[in-house]
Amino acid sequence: MSLRQPRHPPPGAGRMVHVPQGRFELSDAPDAVMVTVLGSCVSACLHDPVRRIGGINHFLLPEADPSDRRVVHYGSWAMEALINALLHRGARKERLEAKLFGGARVLARVSDIGRANAAFAEAFLRHEGIACTARSLGGTAARKLRYWPASGRAQVMLLPPAALLPPERPALPRALGGDVDLF
Repeated sequence: MSLRQPRHPPPGAGRMVHVPQGRFELSDAPDAVMVTVLGSCVSACLHDPVRRIGGINHFLLPEADPSDRRVVHYGSWAMEALINALLHRGARKERLEAKLFGGARVLARVSDIGRANAAFAEAFLRHEGIACTARSLGGTAARKLRYWPASGRAQVMLLPPAALLPPERPALPRALGGDVDLF
């Protein structure tokens, strides 16, 4: 999953930071824009509106097997790492707001890991008492995501299906909610 920076960023795009699988980024810079592309992976965007700082993670699988050394690919690590980094930079857990994206079933012949990733992220936020103010999860379409961490604004573009479910029956993602723009 890679994303090339466009030749001409959209107006107000600022400094673009790509967030690949197994990574997270955070910033309080007003001009920072975090971008990623998601299929079955999930990204949680967390924002503290008072401190005006936010961050995004990008994980491949829900929970790690304790013997697996690739912990950075798992939601359990990605969620904890992002929250701890935000708290270290002055965010307060009780003020954090979340937006969730991804979790599509992008390959019809493979298990629905996207659904498991989405369910994990939603359960994690509920368990931690972090409000989820918007989501675009599920379906069969990959997503391109832009996130402005200082304001908490997000934009999602649904990408055309690749090797997915039959074209006559594409599954739509669950409804967008909250402050998310389609582009």
